[in-house]
Amino acid sequence: MLILITVVMLNVWAISADEIFSPSINIFEELEKITTMEKKMKSMEDEMERLKTENEEQAKELKILHLMKQNQAPKVAFSASLLTSFGPQSVGPFYNGLHTLIYKYVFLNIGNAYDPNTGIFTAPVRGAYAFRVFSKAFGNPERAVTAGLFKNDQHIISTYGHQAGGFISSSNGVSLLLEEGDKVKVNLYPGNWISDNGEHHHSTFSGHLLFPM
Repeated sequence: MLILITVVMLNVWAISADEIFSPSINIFEELEKITTMEKKMKSMEDEMERLKTENEEQAKELKILHLMKQNQAPKVAFSASLLTSFGPQSVGPFYNGLHTLIYKYVFLNIGNAYDPNTGIFTAPVRGAYAFRVFSKAFGNPERAVTAGLFKNDQHIISTYGHQAGGFISSSNGVSLLLEEGDKVKVNLYPGNWISDNGEHHHSTFSGHLLFPM
């Protein structure tokens, strides 16, 4: 109503006194034009309100889809020990460069991201991952146990232990940001060895997805 009064007043001010009394001015037609304009403005306001409501609903749907996507993130976890055969046995030493250790006894492999045929873990999605390496070996004055965790052939951390006799063990862990397709493995360094027992599982390699990113 306020809009209508304002528009009428503006139109009145814009018309001279002679025009008001002139037969060429049809007050009813002018009022009808103003009424039509007001209806159009009301229609525009309704459309803007509809678009606002629609955008709010779309934002809610996108938020729900985002939460659903997070909940549907792949479940990834694995844990494996070095040997399947019973009784203590050593792997290595090797002298022709780094030797990728293949952890053959699989305790868990949810998501099948770890390959027990190659010893390599491949990240299925971009995210934060946690890894642990436990290494055990026989004590020997000439060699140690040195096994390193590698990301795409880049050294990240190592387990290390050396003594003249008995058994020695070492462990280490790390959290990493991995891109989809990144590969993580454990390499035994040249001249070193590592041991395991398929019954007691002393040397293990484990990892899991903390959360996708």
